[in-house]
Amino acid sequence: MLEDKNPLRTQLSELGEFKLIEHLTQNFKISQKSTVKGIGDDAAILSYNNKQIVITTDLLVEGVHFDLSYVPLKHLGYKAVMVNLSDVYAMNAMAKQITVSIAVSNRFPVEALEELYAGIETAAKIYDIDVVGGDTTSSTSGLIISVTAIGEVEKGNAVLRSGAKPNDLLVVSGDIGGAYMGLQVLEREKEVFKVNPNNQPDLSMYTYIVERQLKPEARKDIVELLSKLDVKPTSMIDISDGLSSEIIHLCKQSKVGVDLYENKIPLDPQVISTCEEFDIDSTTIALNGGEDYELLMTISQEDYPKIKSNPNLTVIGYMTDGKSGMHLVTRAEQKIPIIAKGWNALKN
Repeated sequence: MLEDKNPLRTQLSELGEFKLIEHLTQNFKISQKSTVKGIGDDAAILSYNNKQIVITTDLLVEGVHFDLSYVPLKHLGYKAVMVNLSDVYAMNAMAKQITVSIAVSNRFPVEALEELYAGIETAAKIYDIDVVGGDTTSSTSGLIISVTAIGEVEKGNAVLRSGAKPNDLLVVSGDIGGAYMGLQVLEREKEVFKVNPNNQPDLSMYTYIVERQLKPEARKDIVELLSKLDVKPTSMIDISDGLSSEIIHLCKQSKVGVDLYENKIPLDPQVISTCEEFDIDSTTIALNGGEDYELLMTISQEDYPKIKSNPNLTVIGYMTDGKSGMHLVTRAEQKIPIIAKGWNALKN
């Protein structure tokens, strides 16, 4: 499906580990004051004063988390960074540095890894983060990418999953379900291509949802917006595994219940139309799809006037006493228990 337009193939063995690292990271520049020493020594050196450090790591494995038959390597590099930055922003923190480690088989030439790192470099520039280290090794099972993100937050400003209180409002950024439906479109076109390789896919009708899958954006802007609005969430999590799963995480760790209103869940029109095309219920996709990387948070009702007219934030529910349980309130005003059916990384 993806045409290789670059005939150059430089074997990894021609460079070796250290020259390969130097080659792939030569364009990374240092922009953060807290970065004392980046790539090129045994470890990075970071300097902080009155800040708390936030560290998160995610692993992306070929055949489990991505399919290179339709995922461009540059997009993959970008997404690998976003997955980690999203976790930092979910703590109400600002990402400052990342390390990138890869395990790669000999079917990948240097030029392929250049594409991967070009995506990483683009993400670093847009989100103003420094790439300060990592590792490379060989793999017998395709491409594996591990990114660690380091962020900072003022003492007392970190937001955990465990702070929600009864009567808080459940709020989500952006819209939900696009990434999953983008994946369904790509998987369908892959099957069509396997039957007829001359049939090139037309994705023009699905631009938004395909981009949501291939090139998601971490919501740094929402953290900045909340700061400007003087709103500190009582709890927060990013939506990586599905809305239902993340709501359950917040409720269990905060020991509260929730009423989630089906008619309040924000859905893009392209998600709705594509769900109709695939004959899939859009609410099911919103609850269980995953990979949206939006921020799900609870806020005090006192802060509602500050966010009520903001198009980036939608109130979708209401936190209740823990004994009340976790429920979806349908459009017919029926209460249905919320069950986690989102992404399970360990499920075969």
